[in-house]
Amino acid sequence: MTTRSAIRALLISAVAFTLYVALGVTTGAQAPLAVGSARVTVNGTSNIHAYTASTATVNVTRAQFAAASAGTEFWANALKPGTVEAFEVAIPAATLTSPREGLDKNMHKALLIKEHQDITFRLLRLEPRAAAPDALRAVGVLKVAGVEREVTFDITAERKGSALSVQGQTQLLMTDFGIKPPTAMLGMLKTDPKVSVAFEVLLESGSRPTTTIH
Repeated sequence: MTTRSAIRALLISAVAFTLYVALGVTTGAQAPLAVGSARVTVNGTSNIHAYTASTATVNVTRAQFAAASAGTEFWANALKPGTVEAFEVAIPAATLTSPREGLDKNMHKALLIKEHQDITFRLLRLEPRAAAPDALRAVGVLKVAGVEREVTFDITAERKGSALSVQGQTQLLMTDFGIKPPTAMLGMLKTDPKVSVAFEVLLESGSRPTTTIH
């Protein structure tokens, strides 16, 4: 390679690297996302009383967007069909806790937290809903206690400054994931297999290292 060719190759590499850093998101690249705040809540009932469990620990393990989503209108573009190429989150199952005494032990046992430490959700696609312009349907694969099932969350998204607030909910059956509804009080308390799951997550674009993105 001549000296001129070497200099040209070096300049091209430098320009390419500068564009990569400036844009932050390229085709097939992972976006710099962070979780500013989060809350996932599970509500259920039993033959004696209702119960709830929640966690504030939500980790974005993968986030990948199309190149067109880069720039000042990142969030507006990110919600367009086809823009989200990959999005995955993980919740440490052991962080789900309830204010009711004795519930955590039975719940963690049912979730098999020693064998399957994380509850994960992998987004497959976003679909519009007729309810409102900011109403969407998130279809993905939910993994609980080592069992995967395709589920659908009805979600809404709202811009909050430079961040995006996403709220969603769905209904699930424990038995769909091979989970035996927990019992207590020598079997006197029996839980309904149907639970509702709701979440609210504040996503921030940038390099703030509040979560791990692989």
